[in-house]
Amino acid sequence: MNKSPMTVQGAQKLRDELQELKSVARPNVIQAIAEARALGDLKENAEYHAAREQQSFIEGRIAELEGKLSNAEIIDVTKLNAGGKIVFGSTVELLNIETDEEVMYQIVGDDEADIKANRISISSPIARALIGKTEGDVAIVQAPSGKKEYEVVAVKYI
Repeated sequence: MNKSPMTVQGAQKLRDELQELKSVARPNVIQAIAEARALGDLKENAEYHAAREQQSFIEGRIAELEGKLSNAEIIDVTKLNAGGKIVFGSTVELLNIETDEEVMYQIVGDDEADIKANRISISSPIARALIGKTEGDVAIVQAPSGKKEYEVVAVKYI
């Protein structure tokens, strides 16, 4: 299977969630199942069925997180020496040429993308248009509303 790029922070966030599920959520749901079993007839026991459903969700999420982490190529952005080029993990400051609006994005893996936190996926149209550009270059992004032009103001590896 192909390795998917991930920042160090993104990998740590997934590890933290995995640890929480394994050490807190899983034991809690096992305890809830045991308590529901003690109540008797399992056919009509809503608490038992709800706890089993919750257990199924937790186990599925644990498997998903373990899979993502095992297939991740973790890249430490601070150790990159890309010579000022935009690469995976770069934080870029852009100027929308049409509106004079400045935006800042970090290019991250698909699982880490969060537009509210200005973290865009490496597979997004804007990230694909930016990869390889340097300060002063203009990137043309094909957006649903038409083509948008962005000038690269700054490239940081933080």
